Amino acid sequence: MGSQVQILRFCLSRLLQLIPVLLGITLIAFLLLRVMPGDPATLILGNRGSAEEIARLTTQLGLDRPVWLQYLNFLKDCLQGSFGNSIAYKTAVGPLIWERLWATLALVGYSTVLALLMTVPLAFLSALRRNGFFDHLIKVLFVMAMSMPAFWIGVLLVLAFSIYWPIFPVSGYGDGFLDRLHHLFLPSFVVALGTAALTIRSMRSSIIGVLSAEYIDTARAKGIGQSALLLRHVFRNSLLSTISVLGVHTSWVIGGTVVIESVFAIPGLGNLLVSSISARDYPMVQGLTVTFAVLVVLINLLTDLAYVIADPRVKLS
Repeated sequence: MGSQVQILRFCLSRLLQLIPVLLGITLIAFLLLRVMPGDPATLILGNRGSAEEIARLTTQLGLDRPVWLQYLNFLKDCLQGSFGNSIAYKTAVGPLIWERLWATLALVGYSTVLALLMTVPLAFLSALRRNGFFDHLIKVLFVMAMSMPAFWIGVLLVLAFSIYWPIFPVSGYGDGFLDRLHHLFLPSFVVALGTAALTIRSMRSSIIGVLSAEYIDTARAKGIGQSALLLRHVFRNSLLSTISVLGVHTSWVIGGTVVIESVFAIPGLGNLLVSSISARDYPMVQGLTVTFAVLVVLINLLTDLAYVIADPRVKLS
C-alpha cells in the first residue's frame, strides 16, 4: 500500500512539473506556423483565392487579432481538447485526432511488444555465446535492418508477404482485435526491427556486465540452477539500461510513424499529419504537433515508472 501511495505521489508531482513543459510545447506549436514566410490564409487558398475569400479566412482563423490574443485562444482550444476547427474537414480538430489516435497507439504498442519478444531471447543468446557465430550473426542482421530505410523494408515486406505470398493485407487497419493484429503485423514488424536493433545490443551489454558481478558467482556457489539464475538475477538486473533505450526510441517512434502509416495506409496520426500538411490545414497541424509532444512526455513518465517496477532500489524522487 505504501509503495502504491509513493507511485501516486510521484505521478502527481511529475504531472505538475510537466505543466510548464506543456505550455512551452503549445507556444512552440503556435509560433512555428506564424514564423513561416507568407500569409497563412493566402497560402491555404493559393492563387485562386480572391481578396474577399482571403479576408474571410483570415477572420475565421483569427489572424486579424493580436498575436497574444491568438495564442490565448489557441491555449483555450487546447485545454478544451478541440484545438480549433479544421479547414479541410470543417469540424473540430480534437475529435478527429482522438479518432485517429488509437491506430497510432496500436501500431506503437504492437511494435514494442514484437521488439521485446525479439530482444529478450536474442540478447541472452548473444550474451551467453559472446563472440560466437550467433553473436556475430545477430549483430550483422540487426545492423543491416537498422541501416535500411523503414519505408524500403516496408515495401519489400509488402511485395513478399502481401503480393507474392498473400499472407498479410496490403493496407488498412482492420475491424476487431484479431483482424487488427493481422493488419498491423507487417507495419509493426518494420518498426520493431529498428527498435530491437538498439535494445538487443543494450541488453546484451547489460547481461555480460551482470554475469561478471560477484553476486552471480555467490549465487552459483549456493547451487542455484542456470535457469533460475538467469531469470531471477540476470534478467531483472539487466533491464534498466534496456528500459532507458526503449523509452527514448519509443518517443522517436511516435513521431516516426508518419512514413510507416503512409506506406501501409494506416488511418493514424502520421497519415493525418501528411494529408493536413498537403492541404495546408494549419489548425490540424498545430493540434497534431501538440498531441505528438504530449505523447512523448507521457512515454517519458511511463519510462520512469518502469525503472521503479524493474528495480525497487530506484527511489521515487
